[in-house]
Amino acid sequence: MNIPSLKSKLDILQIGEELGIKIDKHGKAHCPFHNDKTPSFQFSKEKQIVTCFSGNCSAGTMDVVELVKKYKSLELPKALDWLQERTGEVNQENLTQSQTATKPNYQSDFQQMQSSFLASSTARKYAESRNLDWKSLEVGYNAFKSSRFNYLRGCITFPLKNEKGDIVSLYGRSVRTTGGNHFYSKNRIGLYPGYPNRGTKKLILTESVIDTASLLNNKEITESFALLSLYGTNGLTAEHIHAIQQIESLEELILFFDGDPSGKEANLKHAKYLKSLFSETTIRIVQTPEGTDINELSGSHDKGIFSDLINKAESFFFSVDPDTSGDTLSKEQETVENKKLPESTQNTYKLDTNHKYNLKYQTDTAKYEIKGGIAKNGLDRLVISLHIIHLETRKKSRVRLDLYEDKQVEKTAREASEKLELRADLLEQDLNYLADLLDEYREQEIKEKEEKEQEKHYVVPEDEKEEAFKLLKSDDLIQKINQLIGQSGVIGEQGNRVFLFCIAVSHKFENTLHALVQGSSGSGKTHLVRQITDFMPLENVIRLTRVTESSFYNYGEYDLQNKLVVIEDYDGLKDEAELAFRELQSNDELRSSVSAKDTEYGSYRTQIRVVKGPISSMAATTRGAIYEDNLSRCFVIAVDESKEQTAKIIDYQNRSAAGEIKTNQKDKIQTLLQNCIRLLKPMEVINPFASKIKLPEQAFKIRRLNSNFQSFVKQITLLNQYQRKKDKQERLITAKEDLQIAIEIMFDSIILKVDELDGSLRLFYEDLKAYVETRGKEYEFTQREIRQDLRISKTQMQRFINDLLELEYIERKGTGMHGATKYKISYWDDNTALKQRIKDNLKNQLTQL
Repeated sequence: MNIPSLKSKLDILQIGEELGIKIDKHGKAHCPFHNDKTPSFQFSKEKQIVTCFSGNCSAGTMDVVELVKKYKSLELPKALDWLQERTGEVNQENLTQSQTATKPNYQSDFQQMQSSFLASSTARKYAESRNLDWKSLEVGYNAFKSSRFNYLRGCITFPLKNEKGDIVSLYGRSVRTTGGNHFYSKNRIGLYPGYPNRGTKKLILTESVIDTASLLNNKEITESFALLSLYGTNGLTAEHIHAIQQIESLEELILFFDGDPSGKEANLKHAKYLKSLFSETTIRIVQTPEGTDINELSGSHDKGIFSDLINKAESFFFSVDPDTSGDTLSKEQETVENKKLPESTQNTYKLDTNHKYNLKYQTDTAKYEIKGGIAKNGLDRLVISLHIIHLETRKKSRVRLDLYEDKQVEKTAREASEKLELRADLLEQDLNYLADLLDEYREQEIKEKEEKEQEKHYVVPEDEKEEAFKLLKSDDLIQKINQLIGQSGVIGEQGNRVFLFCIAVSHKFENTLHALVQGSSGSGKTHLVRQITDFMPLENVIRLTRVTESSFYNYGEYDLQNKLVVIEDYDGLKDEAELAFRELQSNDELRSSVSAKDTEYGSYRTQIRVVKGPISSMAATTRGAIYEDNLSRCFVIAVDESKEQTAKIIDYQNRSAAGEIKTNQKDKIQTLLQNCIRLLKPMEVINPFASKIKLPEQAFKIRRLNSNFQSFVKQITLLNQYQRKKDKQERLITAKEDLQIAIEIMFDSIILKVDELDGSLRLFYEDLKAYVETRGKEYEFTQREIRQDLRISKTQMQRFINDLLELEYIERKGTGMHGATKYKISYWDDNTALKQRIKDNLKNQLTQL
């Protein structure tokens, strides 16, 4: 009876129960190969296999033969005998013949390789170049032309032996200078140079087979120490631990690894783990010279250097947290008893996310790189482009797969196993654990993204809250806020700065306001906007220096809701972006029709994309003629470009340069005002005086102006909410003082709505009239003399003159002696009288309330 025939007569579930494994009706059981708190051992009656799906276990997938071998710690022949007894048939001869037919005879193959080594000058020269005394070593050379050992072609070979001393697999070191260097037989087992003698007292562990071979040539070392090679810095396997456990009275374990960073890291990792297993054994670490290894030292130094380095090896000590040491140690001991990789090592497997488009993950089996990150195609799949890399040969297997598809994972592990000469079950286990890590990583990314998209809730500290409430409940709140703004370094602009502050605060409420700050180039308009923005809670501000045409449409649905949007260069907005901005101001949302891929069917469909407001906004512009729709939506605020304001700014700059300005005061005021805004609550406001104040009828777009005025009155009431009375419905009631403050603050804006000249043009025209009036109303002037007197640029001067000509405020009067055009004021308006009339009218209305 051969093995397939034997397996066909067995039921893996019945064998599992006979072994003492308790299996529930769904085929699940607690894994016997690790400390399994929840059932992760799944039997498949259809496939006749069992798999442990825990990330803390290396058992992987097994058929009935492998299950018995692992559970009862039997060699294959013994396991087959045990199973055959359960069938009631005995035919050992066929079984062993079948096994012999499929299993390589490494003993005879290696003897042939030894003969090939002696016959190959290339192999001998390579061994000598590596300072190996090949005459005293078991070393071969693969000259086979058959495909059976094709992966070892051109390699000197070393035998890996089992506990009985039989050769059970091979290690190859390429003699070529290109390609990979290290090669192992498929499903590598066995140790080099073999299992240590049970009576060993002192054992040296090296990083590689070549390093161990180098020490085997040193008689002084071999007389005092046994040697055992790991398979690289991550190559301390369960078989190594099993071999060390067979030693009856081991006194010393010496780690002799390379003097590079990876060797030093491996020293500490393995020393800590070995000490937890062999607490009575002294663990020492050889301090290998920087950048060298044992093989290099054997060629560059006298043999006595090894004894000297070993004698100077430092003892390793570590303490374990008393609260956790018992649990940790028992788990590791149980791990070794079941011949699997150290649980402590498994728990250190981390996903390297330093580069989101090149995620990395490494185990004792292989290295894994996820190129391009995780595909964004829904949470119902986990599609990755994966590179599986052999730790020593650096050979790669590349594949694109969905880690949620078990069949794809099994196939990938199987194919990579054949290509890289690694164990398929360990690769499959790594892929399953990698899926868990990527799940956690993706969930964390989604969580962080959601947190960024949602409004951040800032908790005001109690001491700061008390100070903010004190200000909010004080008399003359708006006046005090204006004073604080001035103390923080906002020079002049007394009316504009508090006006902008009130507009910016409106982002917290339902009826938001908008400001367009107008001024010539270099007038400080952008600086003023930035200063006022600094008083707003940072989590509620979106500052933009450049806006592409479709960017407003691409925000998330709630990204802009109740945010202050600040555009520092409004003149740079394209038509499409300006249209979207106006729609947000007027309608509190954007609705666009877009084509998007249907995640369920994969086809493109039309969808409605919505971006919700409301927003409050501030923007700076140099435009004289502003688009009519913008004028009606916003409060237009003209910055102060007077000589007096310039003198104030220069004086402040000078005092700041001299160190006379306290910079910490600015930070304290900003924090105080930000906290005040955070403590304000959206509330409904009723204004009992709403119908009793009439704005000037000659104002531009009086309907929109009146709407803005009523909204601004509400804003003043909301700022004073901790001082205002409420009705039975808990609505704030506007006080007479709120109307008075609102009119005082926005008076200049009301005048701008009445005046057909914009803010900066009106300032220029008033200065021009003052200049001409001193010379007589019939005086004719040139652009140059006005430009030099008022100290404005040629470009600004040209714009102002053209605008005044178009509005028929001035006229051309011919040319002078040098060809310069002369102008004369043709319309002398009285803006001061107009202002006074409107102010008196509003004041009278307030008096009659």
